[in-house]
Amino acid sequence: PDTLRATRVHGVVCFTGMLSNQWTVPDFYPIDYIPRGVRLTSYTGGAPDLPGGVLQEFLQAVSDGTAMVPISKVYTLDDIVRAHTDMEENRVSGKLVVTT
Repeated sequence: PDTLRATRVHGVVCFTGMLSNQWTVPDFYPIDYIPRGVRLTSYTGGAPDLPGGVLQEFLQAVSDGTAMVPISKVYTLDDIVRAHTDMEENRVSGKLVVTT
């Protein structure tokens, strides 16, 4: 419920799993929690959904030091508000990194 309330209008929350490894949320009725204009979706894939060749190619790139993760911008912790604003206003593409 907190995540849904914190999501901006036209935002999407994607449920991909739970850290507790419990797959049922007690007393959770999504219709009561989804704000107007927010979408809730889920991903239920697992390891078998990723072709072995694709995974091996990525692992090889990591091993070779050629794997690329597009880092758009690096912020300090003092700039966390700017990082969130840039993300919310789609000013950057790629990963945003905040260092401590």
